[in-house]
Amino acid sequence: MKFLKIFFYTLALTYSFELFSQEYPLEEIIVSADFMESQSKDIATSIHVVNDKAIDRLGIQHFEDLLLEIPNLNWSGETSRPRYFQIRGIGEREQYQGAPNPSVGFIFDGIDFSGIGMVATLFDLDQIEVLRGPQASRYGANALAGLINVSSKEPSDQFEFESRAQLGNDDTKALGFAFGGPVNSNLKYRLVAHKYDNDGFRKNIFLNVTNTNKRDELTSRLKINWKPNNSLDFNLTTILVNLDNGYDAWVNDNSFKTISDKPGKDSQKSKATNLKISWLGHDYYEFQSLSNYSNSDIEVSYDADWGNDAFWKTSYDYNSLTNRNRKSISQEIRLLPRLGSESFFFNRPSENIIGLYFINTKESNHNVEYVSGSSYKDLDSNYDAKNLAFYLQNSLQVNQNLTFSTNYRVEKRLAKYKDNTLLNFDPEETMWGGGISLNYIISEDANIYLSYLKGYKAGGFNIGTSVPENRKVFKKENLYSLESGVKGSFFNNKLSGSLSLFISSRRDQQVSTSLQLDPNDPLSYIFFTDNAAKGFNRGIETQMIWHISEYLEVDTNISFLDTEYRQFDHPTVSISGRDQAHAPKHQYSIGFNYEAPNGFFGRLGFSGRSEFYFDDSHNLKSNPYDLINLKLGYQKDNWSYSLWARNLLNKRYSVRGFFFANDPNDPTWSPQLFTRLGDPRHVGLTIDYSF
Repeated sequence: MKFLKIFFYTLALTYSFELFSQEYPLEEIIVSADFMESQSKDIATSIHVVNDKAIDRLGIQHFEDLLLEIPNLNWSGETSRPRYFQIRGIGEREQYQGAPNPSVGFIFDGIDFSGIGMVATLFDLDQIEVLRGPQASRYGANALAGLINVSSKEPSDQFEFESRAQLGNDDTKALGFAFGGPVNSNLKYRLVAHKYDNDGFRKNIFLNVTNTNKRDELTSRLKINWKPNNSLDFNLTTILVNLDNGYDAWVNDNSFKTISDKPGKDSQKSKATNLKISWLGHDYYEFQSLSNYSNSDIEVSYDADWGNDAFWKTSYDYNSLTNRNRKSISQEIRLLPRLGSESFFFNRPSENIIGLYFINTKESNHNVEYVSGSSYKDLDSNYDAKNLAFYLQNSLQVNQNLTFSTNYRVEKRLAKYKDNTLLNFDPEETMWGGGISLNYIISEDANIYLSYLKGYKAGGFNIGTSVPENRKVFKKENLYSLESGVKGSFFNNKLSGSLSLFISSRRDQQVSTSLQLDPNDPLSYIFFTDNAAKGFNRGIETQMIWHISEYLEVDTNISFLDTEYRQFDHPTVSISGRDQAHAPKHQYSIGFNYEAPNGFFGRLGFSGRSEFYFDDSHNLKSNPYDLINLKLGYQKDNWSYSLWARNLLNKRYSVRGFFFANDPNDPTWSPQLFTRLGDPRHVGLTIDYSF
């Protein structure tokens, strides 16, 4: 394997620079996705953390660009930007019908955007945390496979100003600024605005334009921190995001030259507010109130035949449009120990956290499908779900080195669904999850852990008159995961990172499948979710940083994954015993980072993954691929200039694949594999100014 060769070359290079000759200061990695801010090594689960320095090193714009750097995290190229994620092979791959039911949680500044995660532009971010494995106790039914937690920078105690301008090929243009600081001794703020545009790396040769797959993305945020006295702390975050992207990424010859006559759109306008109130008036406990509101308008439209009548030489014209509005309001109340306080259980130091969580999610969908400009399917639906959860967590210090933790969450969901076909569902479920863990200190800077966790995901229903009656309803899924690992720093802090081993068992595994009912109609697909009896996911993940010298550092991320479906019968294809979809067996990223005292800096990065199955509805795979990224720059005083290249060698690779009939000139209407390509070579210049 190529990545193993690179790994061993890196190892040899590391030792050739006398890895163990100098001591480096230890950098604490604080994770905010936990109930309390904790060091990563003290949390008994696999966590990948990317801080603001690492984001700047990579020279990237959107969370999509970061996905290749994080082992066992994948996304489905079903949309212009990632909305659907897979962690350890578990997660959704395409637009859902009926009810939102994500397997991977996506939290941005404390606000739940699970299933609609396009908002993660990266300017002025503080940290991204990926928690792998079930996170039921923390985030409930939306975090069966894990959680992505994105945090932007907080208001600072001194006035700060940051700006960024960017130019690149494919008509890339970006401009952003962030500033803020104290208003007085009790009040501070931070304001951020960023605009990004490019043409989307496609040329529509039928319309003779280059921007039908455009990215037109505006992000703004305001954060306010107010401390009226020593007992109260208010943190308010307001987010406004307008992603007005095109969607013209598919063509029958799987190239970058499209021929659609009615290109689609993939837009998301989100308004969201988060208010966190902390009361610190007690000597031992802190009371927190977390209130959220979000409102997202989403349009997904596309030219379903991917062509035009002149190309097809016949009347073959299909289009789809979905307008979606999601509103949610949530309230969470926590009681947790104050930092530095100490309580006891059975005469041993312990920490206890209890909380209540409520969320009401309302979603309306209007889906219209057209043939030659006339609608032939028109579905209006409304979904209303209320979730109430209670959770508790206890950490008991057994002795000076060993901590035993338990956590538990029980969740009640009441939902209502109705549409204009007179279909009504009123599902009601009670779910529970949690786990136990041991964390043992093996040295001042390193821990080992063992955890057994249970996650859950709500059941649901399939809509549409064509869905077989015995597949209208599917059951909830449970995930049991056993995990062990080591985290910390070694050899005088020259080597730091983590190694995790896990094995997970999926019970009543939910499998999303599809069928094309009429080969003459590319929109005659029915999408439905069914339950497999069992599934298994097991593997290894490692994240390491090596300080080779004062100026050179190497970061290495590698994962191995083995997945399997058990006892599942698809109506047209057998997938029992097969790997799960979008679950490559190997992923890696290796980066060489150089920072010289004279101001020059650079990063050379290698990343790649092995082949993977595109879907559960067929047995076709992607090709394996390896990519190279490069960034070179110079920094002096308050200015920074950098040249960057993503996919330097212009490799072609696929991020999504479908297998169906879409050629009216084929008399047999035989299905074919169609793939969406990832972005080709992208080069540009970035200028930063800050003080």
